[in-house]
Amino acid sequence: MRKPVRFAALAASGLLAVTSLTACANDAATTASAGSGKGGGKGEKVKIMVGGLDKVIYLPAMLTQRLGYFDAEGLDVELLSEPAGVQAETALVSGQVQGAVGFYDHTLDLQTKGKHVESVVQFSQAPGEVEIVSNKASQEVTSPKQFKGRKLGITGLGSSTDFLTKYLAVKNGVDVSEFSPVAVGAGPTFVSALQKGSIDAGMTTDPTVATIVQKNLGEVLVDMRTPQGSQDALGGPYPSSSLYMATDWVESHKGTVQKLANALVKTLKWMSTHSANEIAAKMPADYSQDNSTLYASAIKSTLPMFTTDGVMPTNGPETVEKVLKAFNPNIKNADIDLDKTYTTEFAKKAVG
Repeated sequence: MRKPVRFAALAASGLLAVTSLTACANDAATTASAGSGKGGGKGEKVKIMVGGLDKVIYLPAMLTQRLGYFDAEGLDVELLSEPAGVQAETALVSGQVQGAVGFYDHTLDLQTKGKHVESVVQFSQAPGEVEIVSNKASQEVTSPKQFKGRKLGITGLGSSTDFLTKYLAVKNGVDVSEFSPVAVGAGPTFVSALQKGSIDAGMTTDPTVATIVQKNLGEVLVDMRTPQGSQDALGGPYPSSSLYMATDWVESHKGTVQKLANALVKTLKWMSTHSANEIAAKMPADYSQDNSTLYASAIKSTLPMFTTDGVMPTNGPETVEKVLKAFNPNIKNADIDLDKTYTTEFAKKAVG
């Protein structure tokens, strides 16, 4: 856990973009979920980039907005959206937003690049991801052992789906050079790629998983939507979706970060006492894609991954480090300070 006093602040250069965001990416982020991601226009302004607002794994962000918990804390939170977590990471590191909702594993990857960010509210204890194989390839690909020579869908290069796909391959004896990762995003673009044969299998989340199964386009190969699924596939709890922020910003805006934590932890508690149907009813209508039953089912399948208190699960960071070291040479040879990749300070205060 991060110590109350930091001995190394984020260098000014750490806030420079790893890569520049294009104007069209900016436009897409600004127009995503038009209106529904806007804050109330009152209180302290905070911009948060989400690696896919309509993904169930990141549901607590929009749900907190819809429940009015950000407003109740005196915050004007604007939720923006990018299709992949790695793009949300880039927006944060470039200083375009104050927070990112994405996978915790980005904090380790960024530390090796001299950029210090930390998870301040941990939404989950499992990846919430599913490796799904197309019907066309299901007879030949029955486990990650058959990844060799295959085209495997991921949201984007350098994304958490990329990381997890590489780990599953290496764990099962397939080198990362022996298959082809294909960036296909999520939602309709992922479904189309699977249907057309552009990918043989791929890693995605709900509601995309529910849509593929419902349309009988593919079947689940590896299910990591539950703590047990994470244990079976990765060997332990795998903290994934989280709110992470630049360490120096956290240090200089503790009051704001605490308000964010209060609101998000309240939402996680609310989720633990309400049904998938009740949660679905609170979300923007377009998230269900005209199938409210399927959307509620997708939420129900993913609910086990979420924490109830926003606190980093015990041994979670160690599992993530083990997974990344298995295939990422930068992390394998780096001395990662896990204590600086997350803090429980704010979530524990929010719990009370």
